[in-house]
Amino acid sequence: MKIAIATKDFETVSSHAGQTRQWLVYDLTDHRSNQLLPAPRRVNLEKEQVLHVFEDNEAHPLDGIDLMVAASAGDGFIRHMKKRGTEVLLTGETDPALAITRILAGEALPDQRFDITTALCKVRDLFSRH
Repeated sequence: MKIAIATKDFETVSSHAGQTRQWLVYDLTDHRSNQLLPAPRRVNLEKEQVLHVFEDNEAHPLDGIDLMVAASAGDGFIRHMKKRGTEVLLTGETDPALAITRILAGEALPDQRFDITTALCKVRDLFSRH
C-alpha cells in the first residue's frame, strides 16, 4: 500500500489537496507492523502537475497511490482521485507522522477542521469536469 499525505512544506497536513504541491509518500508495500515506518519520499509537484489542473494525459508522480490524506478536498477532487484508483481521507490531524501512525494502527483520525476553501470548492465542483 502507498499512502500520500498532502503537506505544507513537508511539515503539516495541507488544507487543500487539489492545490498541494508538497507530498510525503509512504511506500508500505513491504512494511510489517513490528517494524519502524520507512522514511517517506518527498514529492514536490510542478505547477502543471497540481492535481486540480493536471490533464490526466500522461504519467503523474502520484500515480499508484492507494490512499491520499489531506485536511480538505472538494467532492470533484475526491471523484477524480477515485477514477484514478485512489481513496481520499480527510482529517483534522496536522502532524503527518501522527496521521500515518494512526492509520496503520487502525485508529480513527480527528475530524477535519472548518476550512472556507472547502465551501468554495463545493461551488466550483458544481461546474467541475470530474
